[in-house]
Amino acid sequence: MVAEPIRVLDLFAGAGGLTAGFHQADPRMTTVAAVELDPAAAGSFEATFGPGIVYNGSVSEWLSHAEMPPQVDIVVGGPPCQGFSTLGKRDEEDERNRLWRDYARVLLRVKPKYFVVENVSAFAKSSQYQLFVEATGPEGFLRDYAFEHRVLNAADYGAAQLRRRAVLIGYHRDLEFPGFPAPTHSALPASGLPAHKTVADVLGRVPKNPDRDHVSGTREFEFGGRVLNGSYSTRDLHWSRSYSPLSLARFAAIPAGGNRHDLPAELLARCWVDHKSGSGDVMGRLHRNRPSVTIRTEFFKPEKGRYLHPTLDRAITHYEAARLQGFTRGHRFVGSKTAIARQIGNAVPIPLGKAIASHLAESFR
Repeated sequence: MVAEPIRVLDLFAGAGGLTAGFHQADPRMTTVAAVELDPAAAGSFEATFGPGIVYNGSVSEWLSHAEMPPQVDIVVGGPPCQGFSTLGKRDEEDERNRLWRDYARVLLRVKPKYFVVENVSAFAKSSQYQLFVEATGPEGFLRDYAFEHRVLNAADYGAAQLRRRAVLIGYHRDLEFPGFPAPTHSALPASGLPAHKTVADVLGRVPKNPDRDHVSGTREFEFGGRVLNGSYSTRDLHWSRSYSPLSLARFAAIPAGGNRHDLPAELLARCWVDHKSGSGDVMGRLHRNRPSVTIRTEFFKPEKGRYLHPTLDRAITHYEAARLQGFTRGHRFVGSKTAIARQIGNAVPIPLGKAIASHLAESFR
């Protein structure tokens, strides 16, 4: 007997991190459509999950021009709450609100049983969150739905990364609220759960020296009338970077778990001397026996955070960052090195998505 598929629609899909987690969670999870504005990220999605699924454009364009899936059980994804750096402050707020209204319009059109929103941990303080509160109220246009909100740490669900994210789980009012997934890992021995995964758990068997420079820039991927760089497997992303002698001297002077505050005076940048109270993560080494810090979009720049390899004098590679996010070795990526880094840093950690999907799948038994 063939199991009934659980039909998923992924909005603001990126390279497909959330879809990857859902697919890993349960064989019934089937992505019937996805929407992603960035061509490179959409190309990564198509290279990984196959043609005919992802729409490369805005959600508004998709609503106007694309054929809606005949049945959707779960809508996932969350519009960005930050970014839009070329817009003014008022325009940024207007753009965010528009994206959230587009998300709500999708819920009205496809009428899912459940929806999942993942966003920054402070999301509940935003005007976009308030839009959802009002929309799902007794007089709101989404009054057939309700939702609960919680901040989840990806490390509590098997990711080797401390990443706190707001997660909204919404449900049609004809159904019971499914709740949130229980943690599977903990930093507290008394919890009885397995300990948080560490950087060493994930990177321990990765080759010390980047060994995929020979494949960088050698491939072409046709997508949406464009020819893009790629595609590359996660394993292909173990690329090196060139560093100045000064940078290499700084890296060598930073001890295990250390940061810029450990540098001798002659290696300090002037801005660090003038601002001694800044983040302790700048030019920091990842702790080998702890989860990593949050993997952001500029993880390849040591000056942007605690992104130095635990024992080697270099930043983590794209491959190592992707592994810390939980991407499998076979996930495919398309675009420039910077574009791929952005896709990795913006992704929902795969173990977190998998935990949410496994929990929701129980409601379809």
